[in-house]
Amino acid sequence: MKIQKLILAFSLSLFFALAAQAQDKPSPAETAEGEAAGAKITIKYSSPAVKGRTIWGDLVPFGKIWRAGANDATTFTTSKDITVEGQKLAAGTYSFFVIPGESTSTFVFNKVAKQWGTYTYDDKQDVLRVNVASQQSSTMEERLVYEVKDDSFEIRWEYGKAAAKIGA
Repeated sequence: MKIQKLILAFSLSLFFALAAQAQDKPSPAETAEGEAAGAKITIKYSSPAVKGRTIWGDLVPFGKIWRAGANDATTFTTSKDITVEGQKLAAGTYSFFVIPGESTSTFVFNKVAKQWGTYTYDDKQDVLRVNVASQQSSTMEERLVYEVKDDSFEIRWEYGKAAAKIGA
């Protein structure tokens, strides 16, 4: 009888532990991968949700550096030297930030790849900044999404989106 109770208690504990792990995280880790201009591009980020909030210009203020995700800073890895909006970016892994604007946003590639948010961000470590058009979408993205395309990469969240051209 004691063994049956122990087995039952262990089974229930295991069930509740697994159920807790299966619940959605507030900002789950995501990876966007693809090939652009002959390079393998990997973007690792945490994907926060809108949850009924106004994102652009409110939760994420215009004109201020943003970690482009949640938790750790987003990272951008390219397997080969590429150009982003016509400017050179050497092969490697970078932290990726955005300075959002209503009509133009700035994409920032910083050589300190491992950072928590923007707390230790230092603009002297930036290797590339490019301006891109900020756009409105008619499609609502509840979660932050990155997409690598043949000749660009794109960020979408709420009704906002921006993309940068990638070349060889």
